Amino acid sequence: MKRLCSHCGKSFANILVGREDKYLCRCCFFEYFEDTVHRTIVEECLLQPGERIAIGASGGKDSTVLAYVLKLLNERYYYNWDLWLLSIDEGIQGYRDDSLRTVEQNRDDYNLPLYTLSYSELYNWTMDQVVSQIGRKSNCTFCGVFRRQALDKGTEKIQANVLATGHNADDIAETILLNLLRGDHARFSRSVMEENANYRMSIDSDSKKIRRVKPLKRVYEKEIVMYAYFKKLKYFATECIYAPFAYRGHAREYLKSLERIRPHSISDILYSLSCISLEDSKTRVGQQCIRCGSISSQNICKACLLRTSLDRGQGVLAVKRSGMAILSKNTVESEIPQTVSESSTESNIS
Repeated sequence: MKRLCSHCGKSFANILVGREDKYLCRCCFFEYFEDTVHRTIVEECLLQPGERIAIGASGGKDSTVLAYVLKLLNERYYYNWDLWLLSIDEGIQGYRDDSLRTVEQNRDDYNLPLYTLSYSELYNWTMDQVVSQIGRKSNCTFCGVFRRQALDKGTEKIQANVLATGHNADDIAETILLNLLRGDHARFSRSVMEENANYRMSIDSDSKKIRRVKPLKRVYEKEIVMYAYFKKLKYFATECIYAPFAYRGHAREYLKSLERIRPHSISDILYSLSCISLEDSKTRVGQQCIRCGSISSQNICKACLLRTSLDRGQGVLAVKRSGMAILSKNTVESEIPQTVSESSTESNIS
């Protein structure tokens, strides 16, 4: 039985917005979706007029919709944003090379500048090479750390003030569940701090600050899919060839099973997240890596440690908790004396 739109009452509904329990027609759904993103930006002060904004672009549905909506809002409300597409090439043949062509199509369709940065350029490693050393089971550990830092570095390269990513409500709830299932208190604490503070600070060697924002954090994955479908947006839908081996997939399936039992599970998780207080958390933030200058809770950031493990042929050791601690200790011990020695030499010269 066809239903009329709950908003306008004139057209037949095309989609059920679960959070609001409303049936919306196509036009009213567009209005609802765009207004939700806009209210998120305004209420949480995510973006300011005149800023240069790097949009993390993978060619997938989330980043494609994000780029489209930010361009639309920029033109509608005269924000004078300087929007850039920022793409990271992880070096995965048969996947990333194809998705980058979609990003290039988005560049042409939306008339936005595109900057691409590769793992091989930053780390002298591609993900295919990483997998050849450590296998498929834990490769997402390397890719996640490398990609996060690469996005920061790319944002610095184009001199943007802020990095906008396409993380949606499902992604955030999934990450919270993932860290709980792993028993990873440190990552859980950081994820809560990031969401409650609305941004993450990254510090480069010049002490410039880059904000990370998630304008799609209040919309759900199925809403993004329907928006892209109704708008006929072109995006790359193929999953990463290494994704089936990731532990994150278990959290994703668990979340879907929860939704079948309780449709509001995602919104419940996000509400709980907003109520959590971490005043007693001992998570260290704001320190700079002594090697690359990136923000880190340790003397040497995880990206540098992982790269060191690969260079030494110890990539498999790095994905183990005890192995990472050993690698960190050995690397710091080899780095700090060199730094002290250089400082002493400079002091003697002066």
